[in-house]
Amino acid sequence: MSEARTAPARRAPPEPARPNGTPFGCVALLLQGGGALGAYQAGVYEALAEHGIEPNWVAGISIGAINCALVAGNAPQTRVEKLRAFWEGVTTGPGDWADHLPQVAADRQLRGFINQVSALQVLAGGVPGFFAPRLPPPPFQSMGTPAATSWYDTRPLRATLERLVDFDRINARAMRFSVGAVNVTSGNFAYFDNATHTIRAEHVMASGALPPGFAAVEIDGEHYWDGGMVSNTPLDWVLSAGSTLDTLVFQVDLWSAQGALPRDLASVAVRMKEIQFSSRTRAATDAFTARRELRAAFQALHAQLPDALKETREARLLAAESDPAVTSIVQLIYRSPTYEGQSKDYEFSRQTMEDHWRTGYENARRTLSHREVLTPPADPPGIAVYDFINEGRAHRAALRTAGKDAS
Repeated sequence: MSEARTAPARRAPPEPARPNGTPFGCVALLLQGGGALGAYQAGVYEALAEHGIEPNWVAGISIGAINCALVAGNAPQTRVEKLRAFWEGVTTGPGDWADHLPQVAADRQLRGFINQVSALQVLAGGVPGFFAPRLPPPPFQSMGTPAATSWYDTRPLRATLERLVDFDRINARAMRFSVGAVNVTSGNFAYFDNATHTIRAEHVMASGALPPGFAAVEIDGEHYWDGGMVSNTPLDWVLSAGSTLDTLVFQVDLWSAQGALPRDLASVAVRMKEIQFSSRTRAATDAFTARRELRAAFQALHAQLPDALKETREARLLAAESDPAVTSIVQLIYRSPTYEGQSKDYEFSRQTMEDHWRTGYENARRTLSHREVLTPPADPPGIAVYDFINEGRAHRAALRTAGKDAS
């Protein structure tokens, strides 16, 4: 795909790469929730690391919060190793049978049956290092206790996080870290951010406490559930931060808002879950783009104002909201094969994990092969949106960035 920009280049010559491996002042890695699908995000991070790109800010929801903790809570040279340790620890079975039995891998019906069996095993026995079924089950537990309000015990996850994540490193704030959760009693969405909080294992666990599977997590006297119940992406949190730095956002989603019309009840269930958890990523991106276009318009107008008008309260207020920083949003959205079905977020087989990881790795490498991803967008309006896994969307975004009609 050729670049579709008509505005003059913003920088000549290009700025050299910063310590994060890009010309941008901030690289933000945003990880959506999606349970077992989260291995896709680990593959994306591995490709970024190989490319020399290190985020300054990681923000996540649910399984994305866990992956963020594994990244922010470890030194750069050990992050992929820790991600691998987590994902191998929570998955079971051989991870290479599809290479030896290609006829099984090619048979979607048979592969779907194998995945369903694996998911049923998770429902019955839990996931090692993650969660275990409550015995006796909730109806037989004392009312008001965590055991009475959830089917699984997540204490194994706490042990795993404390073993694989250095929370002192997160709280040293070398990298900004944000995870989202929802307050059970108020219904309000909250972010636990190391810019304002001392992060502990329970903050990460709260972000992934999806009821009724998992109990609410108590933090400072308040109880929190999975942030995906309100918004399954941290995109709004990062874009609304008002950074004055040129920012490169890698938005790694595990649910696609786009999908085929369901043809039976099983596909209805899949489509419902995809729509529910895709969390309006595209709408948030479009709204941010519209705001940046208004800011760019004011900047152009401000340059033509007489000095007296520039000093008015209204002009100063608008100028403060119209910083010249630019933003690129790179979308990597997992699009699952049809055989995965509605249990894809709790199907923790080793083979499927390896498939997810490999897909994320390959999608990120393909995306990074496009040079414009690492080039700050030209002004105006100072924003570019890319999705090179779906060429149509990437093309429309690039045209919109250039101020053309992409319809």
